[in-house]
Amino acid sequence: MASRLPYHQVDNYLKDLAQNAEGFGQSTIGGLHGNVYTVTTLNDDCPDSLRYGCRLKELLWIIFDDSGTIKLSSQLIVSSYKLLMKGFWLKECEHVIICNLIFEAGEGPNADAFQIKPMSKHIWIDRCSFSDYSDGLIDITRGDASHIADRCMRVTIHHLRFGTVHLYNNYTRNWGVYGVCASVESQIYSRCNIYEAGEKKITFKYFMEKAADKTKQCSGFIKSEGDLFIGETESGLVDLDLPRESCVFDPSKHYENFTVETPTDEIKCYLQNATGWQSISHPADAPSC
Repeated sequence: MASRLPYHQVDNYLKDLAQNAEGFGQSTIGGLHGNVYTVTTLNDDCPDSLRYGCRLKELLWIIFDDSGTIKLSSQLIVSSYKLLMKGFWLKECEHVIICNLIFEAGEGPNADAFQIKPMSKHIWIDRCSFSDYSDGLIDITRGDASHIADRCMRVTIHHLRFGTVHLYNNYTRNWGVYGVCASVESQIYSRCNIYEAGEKKITFKYFMEKAADKTKQCSGFIKSEGDLFIGETESGLVDLDLPRESCVFDPSKHYENFTVETPTDEIKCYLQNATGWQSISHPADAPSC
């Protein structure tokens, strides 16, 4: 199974991850051509810390000497051309890869694990786990259409506005209100995903909202193809006068190659065990401290 799915080879060498993304983040290179910066302290802000490395303007491939918990005193602002190997704030930056980290327990107003602000592009979030943020997990505000959250655990797509989202081969379960919500001309193409409801049965919701530059309220558009709805799960797809499926973008016009498997118990088992943070050793070519 693993050999059929994307990225199975990217942990062999330190920088193999770069330029291997599928989807809108396919051109993301992170700090591919930069030096390796090793985080050797779990202190929030000092030389050799994560914050210190993110602040540097040069191209960097950031790795950690040891696992541990970093308690951030404030949002961590990331500059361009980085790979980060705990809320992150990305504004007007590009080519950032965040890989194999755990984000948890963010408190306070607007506390998100990630805030991706306008003028940011080529952002790839890979194999990260998220939990217990008082606002949300990933907040994207009218950025460039080149962000990807991949192989991550507990990611919610909700109240999406204007954006185009391609969801494929995800396992979503036990949502609090709905699985996916589309608003204000957003376009969501859901393909070969597994949806398993808990108490709330409706997977897809349409939220009517008026954008600041619009005169009328409108919702978004959702196309579901090959999705598997387990048990009492309901799709929630609505047939309106508008030809909704024709209003959803075609991913193949944005990128040629992406790996889609039929949603099966085998895929479900794989997603339960091989997504989110993984215990992975440093590649053999990683520098030692």
